[in-house]
Amino acid sequence: FFFFSVFNRKTGEPPLINGWIPYLGKALIFRKDAFKFLLDQQKKLGDIFTVHIAGRYITFIMDPFQYVYVIRNSKQLEFHEFADKMASKTFDYPALSKGKFPDLKENLHRIYQYLQGKPLDIISDHMMKNLQDVFEWKCSQATDWETEKMYKFCCSVMFEASFVTLYGRVPAADGHKVISEIRDKFIKFDASFPYLAANIPIELLGATKKVRKELIHHFLLQNMTKWLGGSKVVQARQDIFEKYELLGDYDKAAHHFAFLWASVGNTIPATFWAMYYLLRHPEALAAVRDEIDHLLQSTGQKRGPTYNIHLTREQLDNLVYLESALNESLRMCSSSMNIRISQEDFVLKLEGNQEVSLRKGDWIALYPQILHMDPEVYEDPKEYKFDRYIENGKKKTTFYKAGRKLKYFLMPFGSGISMCPGRFLAMNEMKMFLFILVAHFDVELVENKAVRLDNSRMGLGILLPDVDIAFRYKLRS
Repeated sequence: FFFFSVFNRKTGEPPLINGWIPYLGKALIFRKDAFKFLLDQQKKLGDIFTVHIAGRYITFIMDPFQYVYVIRNSKQLEFHEFADKMASKTFDYPALSKGKFPDLKENLHRIYQYLQGKPLDIISDHMMKNLQDVFEWKCSQATDWETEKMYKFCCSVMFEASFVTLYGRVPAADGHKVISEIRDKFIKFDASFPYLAANIPIELLGATKKVRKELIHHFLLQNMTKWLGGSKVVQARQDIFEKYELLGDYDKAAHHFAFLWASVGNTIPATFWAMYYLLRHPEALAAVRDEIDHLLQSTGQKRGPTYNIHLTREQLDNLVYLESALNESLRMCSSSMNIRISQEDFVLKLEGNQEVSLRKGDWIALYPQILHMDPEVYEDPKEYKFDRYIENGKKKTTFYKAGRKLKYFLMPFGSGISMCPGRFLAMNEMKMFLFILVAHFDVELVENKAVRLDNSRMGLGILLPDVDIAFRYKLRS
């Protein structure tokens, strides 16, 4: 039932898939299963085509060898304005690009230096300590088997450790309780995130507006000043906000809340998948455990929740099986769409003398999940192979398609100007979570049901599981 509006296409413009429902275009079928829809179009139309989705014209570039031409063309193909509009609507702060806040975007961007190099080591050390504290508080009594739901467990541990690392400890006697109340609200808000991202008015989303307001209130200055030992990155953000008189207290708090979401919104489900796949594959768990035990032995560190483990960046980087297993789960569960917006009418030059005519305001999209599941790049792509990113005992970074080496082969964190600035910290956090879990505990699944990807977040990052699953753990003897 396709109507190809070829008649009004200009020279050099890709074929257009319009759909037959005015305004919506192909939105419904795309939402249902973007992956299948895009593959079907690629078979029919080749590697470049435009789809009308809910009033937008999105040109998809499907060939991974062409990604580089989109990524490096950051002048004509912009990302930040689009991201700013979406974030300001979702998290309820005024758009930065309005000109009322000169250089605020650039100043905030500069702060990401606190998530790289030496400052990254410091914040990672704090995260490791906080993860161990949360594990000890939660699990140190588990001398016999304890059973929990896995997603809930990952969410509880990762949320609290991340919160304390970034914003500081809540000094109240019931500090854990305060954070878990924030977490419960966060989960409610997060469930509506795909709808907000799809531009659905918050008024139509039940209690979401009320929940968002309550969450933002936690980050008002009078509340944040009570928290002890926050991170440099959050402190630097606070200092910058203070310089902008037109930014109200609520607006600043909304920015802090957005930063929290950016820190855990994708890390929590990614941690779940990494843990789930390890437990589903005993040989993977054994290899990772062996590597971890070996590191602890060689550094003379004892395991057990009462001992504090310290890891240098180098040690964490050298855990090749842990990293490969994590990368493999990211390959299977990430579904981010890399979007750019054409700033003018222009011709995008691609490899092999190909050209694409773009109109001002057109969206260009890369959809790396297609690459992640390409059998030519990854043999048996639907199978989890924990050592897929290892070759001769070292990290494997060369992957091929049609006999040619790929520059991009794994893209869970976006690309180019839209690449997640917190990706190094996120990788460290997930590795450290798995490290502590595997070093200290015996863990196994209790239920033998298949957990599948829930596609409602297609294009937005890490997909959530469609159901939760029970597992059990006890202290290793």
